[in-house]
Amino acid sequence: MEIESESVAKKSVKPVVRRVLIASVAGCVVLGGVLVLRPDAGGGKAAPPALGPAGRAMAAVDSGAPAALPDLAVLIGDREAHLRAHPGDDQSWAVLGAAYVERGLRTADSAYYPRAEQALRTSLKTRPAGNAEALTGMATLANARHDYRGARKWAESAVKLSPKRWSAYPVLIDAYSGLGNAKGVAKALETLQELRSGTSVKVTSGQVYQYRGWREDAAAALTDAAALAEGPAEKAACLYRVGDLAWERGEPAEALRHYEAALAADPDHHASLAGKGRALAALGRTSEALLAYRQALVRQPAPEYSLALGELYESLHLMPAARAQYEVLRARVKQEGVNGVNDARILGLYEADHGDPEVAVSRLRAEFERHGSPEAADALGWALHRADESAEALKYATRATDKGPRSAVFAYHRGEIERELGEYGAARRHIGEALRINPYFSPLGAPAARKALAALGEPPEGGPEQMYAPAPAAPGRGAPSRPPTQPKPRTPTQPNPKPRTPSQQG
Repeated sequence: MEIESESVAKKSVKPVVRRVLIASVAGCVVLGGVLVLRPDAGGGKAAPPALGPAGRAMAAVDSGAPAALPDLAVLIGDREAHLRAHPGDDQSWAVLGAAYVERGLRTADSAYYPRAEQALRTSLKTRPAGNAEALTGMATLANARHDYRGARKWAESAVKLSPKRWSAYPVLIDAYSGLGNAKGVAKALETLQELRSGTSVKVTSGQVYQYRGWREDAAAALTDAAALAEGPAEKAACLYRVGDLAWERGEPAEALRHYEAALAADPDHHASLAGKGRALAALGRTSEALLAYRQALVRQPAPEYSLALGELYESLHLMPAARAQYEVLRARVKQEGVNGVNDARILGLYEADHGDPEVAVSRLRAEFERHGSPEAADALGWALHRADESAEALKYATRATDKGPRSAVFAYHRGEIERELGEYGAARRHIGEALRINPYFSPLGAPAARKALAALGEPPEGGPEQMYAPAPAAPGRGAPSRPPTQPKPRTPTQPNPKPRTPSQQG
């Protein structure tokens, strides 16, 4: 009778929870001590038990949603204890590795990544064939380390092994994005949308649409995802994405509203703290902005937050505080490198604006060869410009703006390079575009863009006929009245030399 009741209870459980229960019973695993099936006194259907912290984290991971940090910590402890007694459980090794990766991402603690790699490789060694879970985990780890070539290899292997397993496709999309493979992204997203719907797919779709510049589609997908999100961590992640979209549109007040909503849902969503700091700075609330950034760095010491805070200090003429943050950035990048994280792009951007541009060029050339994304092209182009190699820089800046997202930073970099080369019409267009996209894109870059645009002045009057010489007459029909050369256009006073301005969003 008890076995029959358990069977009935299993059928009443949602698919995600049911998979957790099956794994628990089959492997003699207890997730947090609460995944217990109990028939009621009358022998009828038992209500599914409430999930404990480990069960909630496992269910979140299974559905592609972020888990709450406390739940994630419990799941890690639970899997570690289980594996000490059952070292041959390949599935638990894969779960533990994935949990380590997410913990490292959420806390910016790269010390979890070597542990994640060890757990995932142990899973693959225990079950070398058919282990799509561990392959997907390795791809996620490679993305976290900014090793997009490695991520592509692992994710493509997972897809080849199990093409109907939806969870490998968001990881593959991240890898293709990091490599600048737009066709690969489009194909993988199409397959993902055919295989599954729901919050996690809407989030992935929204990110892709945002990158393509389809802002209305991105807003619709991400807003729907936030409305459908169930757990606090999942809701916070969605609201953060909506806030980022508002920030990119140059709407700091709207962005701030979504960042604060994300923090209300999950106070541990540290990325929203940094977003809050950025939005507050744009609104002129600098004391609050500095506090938000400092809190974000205490909880999630990511190098990009140190660069953003350093540039905010610099914009306020607080140079000792700015230099201190730049030193924190360098130390953090060094530590992350020990744990296999590739921070070449963020360090190159720092060197280009605040350190040695020649070092930045060397570092970013190698990064562009590895990944070739629009982000890598933009960073390399800017570093070349800072190193007084603007003619070569324009090639990379053009690639970034033509193949990448509609970015204020990319447009500004290209405009400044064109200004240095004397291409004032193009410079005026791209610097103006940067300020139209987001007038607050950087606490140092945005004021520099306004100053550069003012120096460029208004375009010459009269239109094309006064910009270019008339076409030469056809042979035998008389010579032109003046040499067929392009006269120098009427331009404003020669612009000031390129300012030492940043490239990183504030």
